Amino acid sequence: MNIGTKRSITTGGKEISIETGKLAKQADGSVVLQMGNTVMLATVVAAPEAKDGVDFLPLTVDYKEKFAAAGKIPGGFFRREARPSDGEVLIMRLVDRALRPLFPDDYHAEVQLMIQLLAYDGEHQPDALCGLAASAAIAVSNIPFNGPMSEVRVGRVNGEYVINPTVSEMKDSDIDIMIAGTIKDIVMLEGEMKEISELEMVEVIKIAHAAIIEQCQFQLELAALIPAASPKRVYSHETHNEDIKARVYEFCMEKCREIARQGIASKATRTELFNAVKDEFKATLSEEELSEVSSFISVYFSEVKKKAVRHVMLHEGKRLDGRKFDEIRPIWAEVDYLPMVHGSAVFTRGETQSLTTLTLGGKMDEQLLDGVTFRGTEKFMLHYNFPPFSTGEAKPLRGTSRREVGHGNLALRALKNVLPDDNAYTIRLVSEILESNGSSSMATVCAGTLALMDGGVQIKAPVSGIAMGLIADDGKFVVLSDILGDEDHLGDMDFKVTGTSKGITACQMDIKVDGLPYEVLIQALEQARAGRLHILNKIVETIAVPNPEFKPQTPRIEAFNVPNEMIGAIIGPGGKIIQAMQKETNTVITIEELEGGQGRVQVMSNNADDMNAAVGRIKLIAFPPTVEVGVEYEGKIKSLQAYGCFVEILPGTDGLIHISEFNWDKIAKMEDVCKEGDMVRFKVMGKDEKTKKWKLSRKVLLPRPEKKEA
Repeated sequence: MNIGTKRSITTGGKEISIETGKLAKQADGSVVLQMGNTVMLATVVAAPEAKDGVDFLPLTVDYKEKFAAAGKIPGGFFRREARPSDGEVLIMRLVDRALRPLFPDDYHAEVQLMIQLLAYDGEHQPDALCGLAASAAIAVSNIPFNGPMSEVRVGRVNGEYVINPTVSEMKDSDIDIMIAGTIKDIVMLEGEMKEISELEMVEVIKIAHAAIIEQCQFQLELAALIPAASPKRVYSHETHNEDIKARVYEFCMEKCREIARQGIASKATRTELFNAVKDEFKATLSEEELSEVSSFISVYFSEVKKKAVRHVMLHEGKRLDGRKFDEIRPIWAEVDYLPMVHGSAVFTRGETQSLTTLTLGGKMDEQLLDGVTFRGTEKFMLHYNFPPFSTGEAKPLRGTSRREVGHGNLALRALKNVLPDDNAYTIRLVSEILESNGSSSMATVCAGTLALMDGGVQIKAPVSGIAMGLIADDGKFVVLSDILGDEDHLGDMDFKVTGTSKGITACQMDIKVDGLPYEVLIQALEQARAGRLHILNKIVETIAVPNPEFKPQTPRIEAFNVPNEMIGAIIGPGGKIIQAMQKETNTVITIEELEGGQGRVQVMSNNADDMNAAVGRIKLIAFPPTVEVGVEYEGKIKSLQAYGCFVEILPGTDGLIHISEFNWDKIAKMEDVCKEGDMVRFKVMGKDEKTKKWKLSRKVLLPRPEKKEA
């Protein structure tokens, strides 16, 4: 029996197959996507009708990596997949941001899209395939959608651009960027790069879009084979009152334009003025009318406000806060703001403010990652917190939001490539957003740069970030630098760009308008570069170069390589030697095996003498000097025996002082003249041919007693 429909496409030299009609047939749409031996299932279900009072799209995108996909069993007490990891959340956001703008504006039925990683081959990365799988599931359903869309990853290996590079190829890539789009437009991008130019960025987007067009056409051809995919379902999720709409437009439009013309810098003041206009209109209605149409007034007033602000920008050249289109809000910054922390900075731009702290730790502080596609540690962390008071609101705290994870990840990607190559520390930056009116993630990048330099981390170059906006209508457009929160909400683009003076290090773009010409994109990138450099100058004015020294309270770390075969000797049986060294020198010592026959030792201490003592003892074990016959040494007595005592000549090398070689006088018991732990001076006399033990003598270093006369 023939079950399901399966088709394949080759993108970037890699075959992708999509099958539908075989698994999860009760969902509105489901597909199984495979590239190499990486397999995922994407399903979508939409409620038949919208819930009462819902005037937005309740879209939920979930992505789950099944541990069985890589032949692993989950950790933890329950041994089952738990809450999403940060990596899974970031993939959900990538898919959500690409899909959400493509649903009809008036479609408000609840939509749940679930993607599950079922098999992972360790080479073909699933995150680059989730967008295609999600869109294909919608394409083979009858859910209204202005797609299809697709996502691809672009890398650059040895100067050559690669679509959906494998894990092996990505090791040599200087670009890692995810781009989503439709046949007509680019709708989303996010990635990191090593200081590339604006023209290179545009080239990457063009190469990605060519692959996206092929994958979207492939989805259309697949959907044409599925009877259930057409026609799309009929819906009616909005009711309107055209009379009230006309009255709101007539009464409020010019008043809203007048507020937009005033160039008011304060968000709170603008909000009060706009709300006053809405209240004025409500006052023109009777109580009976108001009870009937109140639900329509807010909807229509929001439309009026949006059109009024956009009209003033496009046709009168005025921004909400009175700035020029390429003007950056006033900036002030300060470093070394907090005592006791390892580094700190405050960065304020307009009404957006980040207080960022730096903490430096050792190997034991690295973040443990135990996922399906990666298992290991991470030594650079950046956490972004967005409390409700930053926007003057009182809201319940529900834990870390997806938005906080996403914004923190963008700032991390902006900064990670400028960290020193020989960095031995585990680094944690925490950005507390204390005020927010647009571009808080970019404020985090700037504050993070300042905190790193304040803490003495020798970054390669300072990084700044800026958020760009776009207003486009009736064939006209304006590109806005350093957008406000309102300009983001009312505009057509949110394009965040970070970089050094040499080039771009990270970017994130969401577009809400059809057809973004490349000349507009190029203008936005060039305008962003000018803004970035302006902000960079403000950073350099605050602190020009990283401080030459760490703060006094920062732990010191020394790291060095040792031969792999000496790791066991440093650790000792049951960890005895390394534990004793840590206790006696008040240090934290960690060792890990590296490739190439080397081990990496890291010593962390708050005291220079302790550090030197620990490093010296480890190096004596790892690089032992040769014991020389006839040379004097000093060592600790390790054990007492009836026939003598064993003494440490060098770390890891012992010798025997026979009872007859300890003193010139005759000794009955070794316990009578010494004990374990005593330091003694001795001379190496040679090696016992049978036992191969070093023979030592203490008495040869002592004055020989005179003979007594008979």
